Amino acid sequence: FPYDLRPPLAKNFILSLQSLETAGVGKTSIILSLVSEEFPEFVPAKSEEITIPPEVTPEKVPTHIIDYSRQDQTLNELAGEIQRADAICIIYAVDDPESFSAITAKWIPFIRKVLNYDEEEENVLHKPIILAGNKVDLIEESSMDDVVPLMSMYPEIETCVFCSAKTLRNISELFYYAQKSVLHPTLPLYVTEERELSDNCKAALTRIFKICDQDNDGLMSDEELMEFQKRCFSTPLAPEALEEVKQAVRKAVPDAISNNSLTLKGFLVLHKMFIQRGYHETTWTVLRKFGYTDSLSLSQDYLHPKLKVPSGSRMELSPVGIQFLTNLFHKYDRDRDLALCPVELNDLFSTCPGGNIPWGPQVFYAVSTNDKGWMTLQGFLSMWVMATFIDIQKTMEYLAYFGYVISDTEDQTSAVTVLREKDQLQGSRSTYLCHVIGLRGVGKTTLCQGLIGRKLKDVNNLSEENVPTYTTNKVMVYGHERYLILREVNVMSVSDALLPSQLNCDVACLAYDVSNPSSFEAIAKLYLKYLSESSVPCMVVACKGDKPSVSQEYLVQPEDFCHTHRLPHLAKWSGTLEGDAARAIYTKLATMATYPFFRRYGLTQGSSSSWVQLGLGISSAAALACLLFLLYRSRRVS
Repeated sequence: FPYDLRPPLAKNFILSLQSLETAGVGKTSIILSLVSEEFPEFVPAKSEEITIPPEVTPEKVPTHIIDYSRQDQTLNELAGEIQRADAICIIYAVDDPESFSAITAKWIPFIRKVLNYDEEEENVLHKPIILAGNKVDLIEESSMDDVVPLMSMYPEIETCVFCSAKTLRNISELFYYAQKSVLHPTLPLYVTEERELSDNCKAALTRIFKICDQDNDGLMSDEELMEFQKRCFSTPLAPEALEEVKQAVRKAVPDAISNNSLTLKGFLVLHKMFIQRGYHETTWTVLRKFGYTDSLSLSQDYLHPKLKVPSGSRMELSPVGIQFLTNLFHKYDRDRDLALCPVELNDLFSTCPGGNIPWGPQVFYAVSTNDKGWMTLQGFLSMWVMATFIDIQKTMEYLAYFGYVISDTEDQTSAVTVLREKDQLQGSRSTYLCHVIGLRGVGKTTLCQGLIGRKLKDVNNLSEENVPTYTTNKVMVYGHERYLILREVNVMSVSDALLPSQLNCDVACLAYDVSNPSSFEAIAKLYLKYLSESSVPCMVVACKGDKPSVSQEYLVQPEDFCHTHRLPHLAKWSGTLEGDAARAIYTKLATMATYPFFRRYGLTQGSSSSWVQLGLGISSAAALACLLFLLYRSRRVS
């Protein structure tokens, strides 16, 4: 019987079954006995297609049973049915050796040819085959001696069921195992001839173990096992049942338990025991809770859940996402030095395909690191803030690899916040993008590296291939944490044009070299052409401020240009600055991005008292609003 498992609705499957037999083995009798629960007196050559409703099946799956008759159908028609099937049942008569020989002489070769079966092909779920030995009522004793070698020779054979259509023995069980072979197949999990878990199954279970090992000590404690049980089966495990599980594993492999906790070896042994005892559904439930398909690859729905992102929206990590990543960092920071050494970082990404960090060495020059070049907690969070802002799908995918999906109703979409354009109120966001625009060699890289605390001497030792496109770090704006992302935009000549993507930012930093007399003209012309009428706030920065300034070869000098176009005062910056003096420029850029209306109200040009006056004005307005509200409420009460 070939089985066809089609999902017409989510979590609802149709299982189709078509029989294969050598004449006279009782194929049609089995189908009719299942339906009528009695042996039929008249048996046609072929039964009608039958659908078993889900409520009467153990797996709660609607099942189509499709009969085959060589009198009425051609082999080509049979081939079409097999291709649409999910599993195939081959029936033979236990009292007819020729019907048993036909399994390997005719049917399995035919099925393999139809399905283009390839034993060497990995990560492919081959359609399972169920053998049914009918007419056991005609023999004194049934034996698996002849069947076991076939199961070793043909891994697609799931099991063999001895049954009798006449006495109804194991008829329901045959169809139960047929369903089970589709919903909980053995082949992807277990290598029968080796009596061992498959390599893919071991890899998947190892990932699950590492995710559930919350303290990363290589053991699953009772508390961690309880959380694992609730996550997979939505019900707690009784303490006595937990002890029985550990006793069974310890009896099978003594070193599978350490400090009264389950080791990785014990976790794998436990699932091997489930499979060997026929409880495939237990292992499959665990695997599917962690996103695995029947071929033991992670499903696209698990990696990329639906996320509606309207045009103009910005993507940010939510507080829940930040907390998850913070906990993940601490889990793998085994020496508690608030930095991930190479071993710890590789261990963190070991639950991801290939086990490697998804970015090249440039990432260590894009976020903050310690003096050894190891990624700090702040650098780790900055990396994911930047990834979420630039490539939300990568963040969603890696959150799934890390095991963020914690329930059927909550996926990694809760780790991000979608800020629609109309909802992006002043100061409502936490991440802002600044484009650093200027000619090559004016000091843009040094300016960007300064955001993560690197000095001129560090940049001089930075190879060109390791220069990152983006640099990210946390900046304080009026006591609130904001993430500032700097992106270098190289201008090759004065006549260069800017692309729309190079203008799409929250604030623009126009950089020139104080020691190069021809470096200001380019950014001045770009400003006049693209940014003077734009809503994007701009700041002109004089880089290499530690060098002697020269007159710029342009109509007006930078200070006068800023005054004329009501831009902020010219900011001078150098890679030799220290402390607050070095950080001040990033605070200004982040503030301009957070409150772009400063420019519209003429508050970006003038003395620092303008900013103080603005702050006092906002505070006064807020206080007045509160006073009016209290007065209004008191009048309503009276």
